[in-house]
Amino acid sequence: MSLTDLLLGRTLATDEEGEQRVGVVAGIPMLGLDALGSAAYGPEAALTLLIPLGAAGLGYIGPISGLIIVLLMVVYVSYRQTIAAYPHGGGSYTVAKENLGTTAGLLAAAALMLDYVLVVAVGISAGVGALISAVPIFQPYTLPLCLGILALITVVNLRGVRESGLAFVAPTYIFIVSLLVVLAIGVVKAALAGGRPQPVLAPPALPVAATAVSLWILMRSFASGCTAMTGVEAVSNAVGAFREPAVAQARRTLTAIIFLLAVMLAGIAYLCRAYNIGATEPGAAGYDSTLSQLTAAVVGRGWFYYLTIGSVLSVLALSANTGFADFPRLCRAIAQDGFLPNSFAHRGRRLVYSNGIFVLATLSAGLLIGFGGITDNLIPLFAIGAFLAFTLSQAGMVAHWWKIGGPHWRKSMVINGAGAICTAVALAIVLVSKFIDGAWVMILLIPALLILFLGVKSHYRAVARELASTEPLDAKDLQPPVALLPMRGWSAVTRKALRFAMKISPEIYALYVAEDETLMSELEDTWEQRVRAPATAAGLAAPKLLITFSPYRKLFAPLKEAVTDLQRSHPGRVIAVIVPELVPSRWYHFLLHNQTAAVIKGYLLFSGFRRVVVINVPWYLSD
Repeated sequence: MSLTDLLLGRTLATDEEGEQRVGVVAGIPMLGLDALGSAAYGPEAALTLLIPLGAAGLGYIGPISGLIIVLLMVVYVSYRQTIAAYPHGGGSYTVAKENLGTTAGLLAAAALMLDYVLVVAVGISAGVGALISAVPIFQPYTLPLCLGILALITVVNLRGVRESGLAFVAPTYIFIVSLLVVLAIGVVKAALAGGRPQPVLAPPALPVAATAVSLWILMRSFASGCTAMTGVEAVSNAVGAFREPAVAQARRTLTAIIFLLAVMLAGIAYLCRAYNIGATEPGAAGYDSTLSQLTAAVVGRGWFYYLTIGSVLSVLALSANTGFADFPRLCRAIAQDGFLPNSFAHRGRRLVYSNGIFVLATLSAGLLIGFGGITDNLIPLFAIGAFLAFTLSQAGMVAHWWKIGGPHWRKSMVINGAGAICTAVALAIVLVSKFIDGAWVMILLIPALLILFLGVKSHYRAVARELASTEPLDAKDLQPPVALLPMRGWSAVTRKALRFAMKISPEIYALYVAEDETLMSELEDTWEQRVRAPATAAGLAAPKLLITFSPYRKLFAPLKEAVTDLQRSHPGRVIAVIVPELVPSRWYHFLLHNQTAAVIKGYLLFSGFRRVVVINVPWYLSD
């Protein structure tokens, strides 16, 4: 077994795609980690904005979380409609493009692409933040831990869809069970204590209020808390990843994810108020995540605390998998329409869209490195892409029902319309409240991506026009090419290349660039004996030897001059440059031999010689 097979698994045939599809059990870890993991940082993001209010701020986390849950349910019902209407994958791009036009579709695509990159970076950094809360000694290693987790998730996703789902089953369900147990114990204790339970381990004291409550603070807190809704659209984007009946499996998966997320958000908000748990400053000394404080307050810092926080760490870090599951599929859909390079539509060895995975990993690594692994500053950007995609998708579904009708179409249109209005209002709040905190960046990045999409499409259209032809084959005035053979001296490689050149052309020129004048006469004698005499004896025109002296060891200038002279002296003729090339059979051969042939080919191809063709004559090294 090769190292590649060991790392990524054996290559899968196209007809094995059905075996890679998943059900609900694997679908929740594969597509729900982002949504479920956001329960750890969504409420904390909202609480962070309430820090200036001191203890009074905790009184608002309940209503804010309740509003987010209501919005979550509206979006959930809307996306159930989308899954049924687009059983082959009703991502926001597809829905908006088909119902609102190409521009709306590309706008949704740009928003989602940015959102998925943020999903990966924020999820991993939040997971490492949970680890640092439990084990502060790891704080100096924040960035290496983030990059290591990113590399692990990248490899798992390159192994295939099914593997990425199954690999995360255990940590996902440990997280769900342990967190629900903590919430259940906390709620029971709070109920028995009349809403004021005694914490096992008291959380840090809340700061003294530095400002009075205002609508602006509440809006900003709500906007940050809305990050808990990111990832909800993932299931509708990947209906094709489910085994049959795909629509039923996708809807069950979405229902399970939304139900679990709503319970977690409600439980966390209630217990934060009951146990007086607020946020601590991210990245500062003594930072302790909200879930870490909550778990310690409910069950102490025993083995169950470390099990729960460990599962939170794993799920937050692995929540990046949602981005890896959907980003390549989105890139593939855009590429199929010609707005991204065609390579994004090609499946790799494990039937995944490998180029999309590599691009996502690279962009996410750049964000993690740029922010030192602490991506709290990205939170203001986080919800914008998701809510813009939500709004365009639901508005597209309204147009969809209006056009096609069908049973209960009015009811479905009302549901999707309500979803579009709610998410549009939430988007406006997020944009206004987070604009100066960094939301303006998205306003620049999304149009930049639109320009990129349109530029790629324009290029493909220009290429199609240039290559289109209805003319028949022109079989008149065909002449053999003039052959030019760059050589480094007489050798078995030169001999093989000359034999090939004599088969395709009666007029051959061999170019030798000499660095030492003393070698020139020696090569001329060799040429007379080993080339000109045998060719003449066979009744063939002997190849001509061109020797150029280059005291400064330049290769490309003499080559360019020779090609230019041949084009000038042979108007209308094709110049075939025969390039002998050593082909390595061992990896270390690449280190031992110059890649001159490859450089020559690249130089000729990009030099603008329109009548030049480059032909390789390989010599395979035996060892």
